[in-house]
Amino acid sequence: MAWGSLLLLGLLAAPGLGDPGPLEDVVIDRYYIPKTCAREVQMGDFIRYHYNGTFKDGKKFDSSYDRGATVAGVVGVGRLITGMDRGLQGMCVNERRHLIVPPHLGYGSIGVAGMIPPDATLYFDVIMLDIWNKEDKLQITTLHKPERCNRTVENSDFVRYHYNGTLLDGTHFDSSYSKDSTYDTYVGTGWLIKGMDEGLLGMCAGEKRRIIIPPFLAYGEKGYGTVIPPQASLVFDVLLVDLHNPKDGISLEHLELPASCKRKAVTGDFVRYHYNGTLMDGTLFDSSYSRNHTYDTYIGKGYVIPGMDQGLQGVCFGEKRRIVVPPHLGYGENGAGNKIPGSAVLIFDIHVIDFHNPLDLVEIETLSRPEGCNVTTQNRDFVRYHYNCSLLDGTKLFSSHDYNHPQEATLGTSKVIDGLNTGLLNMCVGEKRVIVIPPHLGHGENGARGVPGSAVLRFEVELLFREEGVPEGYLFIWHGDPPANLYEDMDLNKDGEIPPEEFSTFIKAQLAEGKGRLMPSSDPETVIADMFQNQDRNQDGKITAEELKLKSDEDQERIHEEL
Repeated sequence: MAWGSLLLLGLLAAPGLGDPGPLEDVVIDRYYIPKTCAREVQMGDFIRYHYNGTFKDGKKFDSSYDRGATVAGVVGVGRLITGMDRGLQGMCVNERRHLIVPPHLGYGSIGVAGMIPPDATLYFDVIMLDIWNKEDKLQITTLHKPERCNRTVENSDFVRYHYNGTLLDGTHFDSSYSKDSTYDTYVGTGWLIKGMDEGLLGMCAGEKRRIIIPPFLAYGEKGYGTVIPPQASLVFDVLLVDLHNPKDGISLEHLELPASCKRKAVTGDFVRYHYNGTLMDGTLFDSSYSRNHTYDTYIGKGYVIPGMDQGLQGVCFGEKRRIVVPPHLGYGENGAGNKIPGSAVLIFDIHVIDFHNPLDLVEIETLSRPEGCNVTTQNRDFVRYHYNCSLLDGTKLFSSHDYNHPQEATLGTSKVIDGLNTGLLNMCVGEKRVIVIPPHLGHGENGARGVPGSAVLRFEVELLFREEGVPEGYLFIWHGDPPANLYEDMDLNKDGEIPPEEFSTFIKAQLAEGKGRLMPSSDPETVIADMFQNQDRNQDGKITAEELKLKSDEDQERIHEEL
């Protein structure tokens, strides 16, 4: 057998392993030395080691392996035979040595009854497993620290962390990763071993540490079950996932504020916002962007977790905000689904698209108004206008400029959404306005093609043309008295009935001569056709004298009622 590096203490040479001759000191063969050696055994150190003890002929007299327990003791204080005391000094954890102990450094001329005869040379095969000293302190090595660290662990905080636990020689004894769950506990309240209580202090979420804990700050003389021997130093590789304190409220960080904020959200408002939801270690658990749809809800009414109810208070249109929600204001000890663990701190990065209140009215801002304007739009007027329509976050929806011609509508006839109709009233030709329309006066909860549900709309409008309308319920009005023989005048071919062609020709003639006017419309033919349908009571494609007289009498009665 090759002995490797042979070190004789006090003896220059040995004639051979089979017969080393009379030894004055221990023979040490360091046949395995680990690549890294954090510390070496010194006088007064506590150690744990395994060994096999044999005589020169290879016969075993003792073994810690056979007993199934390591040997623990103090070096250099007379608790070990002198040869072992000397042979163990300078060892590293995981180092292996062969020791040859002469009788005078072993059990001498007396031996051990029934086990070791007098004047026996002893051969030990030793592996060092643990080294510590009562003067040792906790050893903390930072393996990774995130660039951003707004808060660190303090006593009484609740933490969630992953860990791998090993003995000093690398023997694995426990891991949170194998349980697929973090270890969750309070710090500094006696729920952890002292060394872990101290080792977690000052950590940031996302930080990785190696914490080496001496036995007197761990499980001491008793160890723990079958996995942690007595007097064992423990090594924990820890990843802190998150932390909070039961007294925490939400924390807010304003990531982006609009240049102006004329209104802030309050309880009872309906908010539409996008969000990314992550855990403190950056794990994404939900995102509205992935669904390509905002999250829409009332705030302050319990429709969302309490932390979000609080965090959305005071937001502005277009604001970007980070809301950090402790678990007691989030999903608590139980978490939610398989993506939000129990007792998890939640981080929401939100972008507020818009908000409104169900009691909101149309907001009108006049940008410019011609001087000397005395005539303004009213219901029933026909108007032409240019517009740009967008969401409050600036997202463009529609524009009349895209169609190269202005929009046309008759006000008060349900041809445009209610809010826009309101915003177009009392305008002068040439006036420019900004009109903000809440969804209940726009396209409502369901939205429309190209318009999200519950969206607040912003219109920039310029009135280009106005034509005075006719009273409600009328499609045509006379500027003076109608002809005395109206039916005869309409019946152009004098055949006793008036088909649509004759009716249309007659009405167009009255318009051309300035004797009356139609309800303003972009399609006069349609208005004339509607007039004919109103007169044709029998729906037989012609108007009789009786039908025209009946309709005329009804109109007279309604006029009297209105007066």
